[in-house]
Amino acid sequence: MGAFAGIGLIGWLNSFRLPTDTPLLIASFGASSVLVYGAINSPLAQPRNLLGGHVLSAFIGVTVQHWVPQELWLASALAVSLSIVGMQITKTLHPPGGATALIAVIGSPQLKALGYGYVFLPVLTGAAMLLVVALIFNNTTASRHYPTNKRWYRFWQRVYHE
Repeated sequence: MGAFAGIGLIGWLNSFRLPTDTPLLIASFGASSVLVYGAINSPLAQPRNLLGGHVLSAFIGVTVQHWVPQELWLASALAVSLSIVGMQITKTLHPPGGATALIAVIGSPQLKALGYGYVFLPVLTGAAMLLVVALIFNNTTASRHYPTNKRWYRFWQRVYHE
């Protein structure tokens, strides 16, 4: 239900086709949905990882795409591998982030034209929508609790247990 609502919401908003023709729905959100709606206790599914992993990876992907625009194979490999390293360093590992970085490199000309705007729309906006829906759907029953760390928003200090 949560995955249907999260992806459905982004897809529905995408159907309105913003004036700039910016896509809201990217493939990596499907993989994020598996984590934030199906494996909610996984450290990789937590809000810090969802938001941080996507945003950092999008930034790295766009940067690499600007540095190495002619060599698709090299830009692809750099974007994914540097995203993994960046997520590991920042403790925001979210596997779909690798796909978010790759999309910045191999995406359509429209998507590449967004430049660093890609980080905010669709990436941050879409990941935030998935998070809001996950917070609602994963906490509607007594048997599901999301996120595991209720103080996840305190990104300046790591709190693992309450």
